[in-house]
Amino acid sequence: MQEKRETQISNYEKCCAQWAEKFLTMDHRKLQELLPELKDEGEYFTICHFHRKYKISKATGEIFRADTGEMPSTTLQFNIYTLFAYVSPQAYVHGDWQPFANMRNARPFAPAFQKGVIEAFAATFSGHLRELQQAAQKLGGQRLRISDAGYELKAFDCIPIRFHFWDRDEEFNAQANILFDAGAVDYIHVESLVSIATQGLYSLAEEAGLPVSGRSFQTS
Repeated sequence: MQEKRETQISNYEKCCAQWAEKFLTMDHRKLQELLPELKDEGEYFTICHFHRKYKISKATGEIFRADTGEMPSTTLQFNIYTLFAYVSPQAYVHGDWQPFANMRNARPFAPAFQKGVIEAFAATFSGHLRELQQAAQKLGGQRLRISDAGYELKAFDCIPIRFHFWDRDEEFNAQANILFDAGAVDYIHVESLVSIATQGLYSLAEEAGLPVSGRSFQTS
C-alpha cells in the first residue's frame, strides 16, 4: 500500500515537471494580458493563491512559495498550471454566484464534491465558528452577511469563491456551502474547481490550527 502511494506521488511529481516544461513554451506576454494578476518580477513571475504568494521560475517553470522558497503541494501546483493552460480570452468575472453542481459540465462531479468538500468543510469547523472567522480574515476574506460565517476568498483574483458556514446547534448539525462565480469555468477546467475548493478548505483549516475532518479529498 505504501509502495502504491509512493508511486502515485511520484507520478504527480512527474506531471508537475511536465507542466513546468509546458509553462516555458507559453506566450507569457499573452498570458499576462489574460491574467493581469500574473506579475513579472525579474527571474520569476508571481501570482497569489488564497492570499499566499507563489513564484514561477522563468528558467525552469517550477513553482515555489515566495516567502519560504519551498515547493508547494502538487495539488496547488496543478491549480496554478491549469489556470495558465485553460484561461480563455472570453473569460471575465460575472458576479453571478452558483453552487458547484450548477457550473457548466460539473454535474458528474457534484456528488463527490458534496461529500469530499462541502461535508468535510462543515465537519471540520463544527463547533469552531470563531476559529473559522479568524482564519478567513487571515486569508484576506471579505465578510458576507449570509450564514454564521460567510466569507469571499480569492483563490485567484479572477476566481473568487464564497464559503458559507452555519454552526451546529441542539437541533441541526453544522452545514456549509461553497459558491463560485459563473465565469470561473472560462478561467479553469471545471474539475479544477474541486481541487481549488479543496485547497481553500485546507488553507482555512491550517490557519485555524485544525485537522480537516470527514471524507475530504487529500492534497499531496
